[in-house]
Amino acid sequence: MIRQLLRSYILLVAVAILLFTVPVAFTLTTQLRDDTEASVKREATAMALLLGNTNASSCRALEELARAYEQGTHDRVEVAPTDTCVPDIPAPAPDAALTQALKGGSPTTNWGSDFIWGRDLVITLPAKAHSRITGAVRIIYSTETLTHRLWTIWAFRAGLAVAVLGVAALIGTAVARRLTRPLRQLNETAKKFSDGDLTARSPVEGPHETQTLAHTLNQAGERLDKLIASQRIFVADASHQLRTPLTALRLSLDNIADGINNEYVREDVEQATAEVVRISRLVNGLLALARAEAKVAAAEPLSLMDIVEQRLSVWRPAADERGVTIALKGSTEGQPAVLASPGHLDQVLDNVLSNALEVSPDGSTITVRIDPNGPGVSLSILDEGPGMSEAEKSRAFDRFWRGQGLTGRSGSGLGLAVVRQLVTDDGGTVTLQDAPSSGLWVLITLPASSRSGG
Repeated sequence: MIRQLLRSYILLVAVAILLFTVPVAFTLTTQLRDDTEASVKREATAMALLLGNTNASSCRALEELARAYEQGTHDRVEVAPTDTCVPDIPAPAPDAALTQALKGGSPTTNWGSDFIWGRDLVITLPAKAHSRITGAVRIIYSTETLTHRLWTIWAFRAGLAVAVLGVAALIGTAVARRLTRPLRQLNETAKKFSDGDLTARSPVEGPHETQTLAHTLNQAGERLDKLIASQRIFVADASHQLRTPLTALRLSLDNIADGINNEYVREDVEQATAEVVRISRLVNGLLALARAEAKVAAAEPLSLMDIVEQRLSVWRPAADERGVTIALKGSTEGQPAVLASPGHLDQVLDNVLSNALEVSPDGSTITVRIDPNGPGVSLSILDEGPGMSEAEKSRAFDRFWRGQGLTGRSGSGLGLAVVRQLVTDDGGTVTLQDAPSSGLWVLITLPASSRSGG
């Protein structure tokens, strides 16, 4: 918007300068041309009067005047002699202007070009004695000096126009930034809203219209913050309240299954138990997501290697049952520390490892790697499963979206949503890429701490 305002302002100033400067410059050019023509005509008229006199003293005065004029201006004077005066001055070459002066008695002015002027201004005047044409005087005036003055006029006005446009651009930029500052603040607030920060507020300042808009936007943000907070509380409370009856229901179904000998009934009970397990996973995922969105814990320096080794020790028994190897790679020297909220990395690793184990074929390897990454630390988890298409990667972080596993278990569809929420809250990033050989590569980048882990 600043650029549009600035362009409009500069265009308006440029049009104003054009409408004012160009006509003035043309007027000065015309005035310069008229003044020069009048000046040369005065000199030619004085010489023609001397030529028209019939005495010798006037003839000598004509020679002296012409010589002095040529020395002072470096222009040329030519005279068509009369019967009584043959000055020591070159005679003009016969042409239409000379013929018109000698026979018609009419003066002529030739600028040498229809556009402004040519190289020379030629003025031819008849000389008369008692109303009788006796000769003619011609002055050939070089327009070189005149052209230099013309360029000076136009160059000065062009430079002045550029200077005015430069000042106008500086003033316009300052004014545009001042006028659009409330709008930029509103845009920043709206951007924070879109990033999930509903606590952001815009200063109420500027014109009345922007103040009204800022007030409305702040009210909307406050309302949304309250609504979403209420929703999170409801989801967390509902999930927490559902865990106990679901656990009791599962235990009851297990007890029922133990006392049933009918194969068909047992099959129905086992199917009901599987559904209860799936609902329990969904409730646990909703509770984890609600806690992740609550942002109740502040980030602190944590040893990434210690957390990774501890979580891998928990998941290796489940992997061993399937013949899946979990390998930890990367240098353990320095024990890199990252900034994260307590408990976040545990949940992140549990969700990612659970998904990796779900899609890993028997006998494959899950590789976990820790590497420095500039100002952060990278945590990579690579599996050898079927991987994901680009369309699946674009939806993988959506809530309740479930990919195709290999073990037959049905996930809640909240695991990666929880991972992204927790990693983003700690100032990190998480991306999904194709593994170098086959499978999926989950790349998590976390901000490094200045304190080394121990």
